[in-house]
Amino acid sequence: MHSSKNLFYLMAALSTAAAGYGQSTNKWEKSAALGLTLTKGNSDTLLFTADALAKKKWTEDELSLGASISYGEQSDVKNNEAAKGFAQWNHLFSDRFYGYGRIEALHDAVADVEYRVTLSPGVGYYFIKSDTMNLSAEAGPGVVFEKQGSAEKTYLTARIAEKFDYKLNDRARLWQMLEFLPQVDNLDNYIINAEIGVEAGLTKKTSLRVVAQDTFDNQPAPGRKKNDVKLVSSVVVKF
Repeated sequence: MHSSKNLFYLMAALSTAAAGYGQSTNKWEKSAALGLTLTKGNSDTLLFTADALAKKKWTEDELSLGASISYGEQSDVKNNEAAKGFAQWNHLFSDRFYGYGRIEALHDAVADVEYRVTLSPGVGYYFIKSDTMNLSAEAGPGVVFEKQGSAEKTYLTARIAEKFDYKLNDRARLWQMLEFLPQVDNLDNYIINAEIGVEAGLTKKTSLRVVAQDTFDNQPAPGRKKNDVKLVSSVVVKF
């Protein structure tokens, strides 16, 4: 689980570095969740998950941090070990148009991905931006460093993403995300990430979250399936 620990250390360092940056217009929004996951694809098992999220906004900047781990065993044999994390910084050029820098890191032992690190700058635009609803699209170039199976490689990619978030009321919200990452000189090598989730408050500080996640890797490691689907139910604590 060393990879998962390193990802959490990275997220914590970025959070600390940003704590005093700029003029704050909002407090940190932080949450941690523990849950039970049903996976279908490269693994068919029940496993435990944990994740942490943090967001903050300044007058002209936005910062989002996230990290998650999953681990499972069957008959005392480890059958799932994954960790991922991301950090994204947005700088607003206007109320809706922004530039961004993003880093993502992934380790998935079951999918035979020792590591995959993606760096991607780009631009984004809020088509809808309000206190209750946000819809944005992002696009830009990127570079991927990965070890998948026994092969290590570095390649250029493009990133096209769409995000939607809707606050139903003070205690409930839903969201959706779609991301497309093709290798620019080999379009047969691409990854699609999708997520849809809903969260409903139980108390002022706790809520129930249900998330469906789908990762499609058109060129997986040898002997692995292309598609991984996860359905995650978790209890969330906000602080």
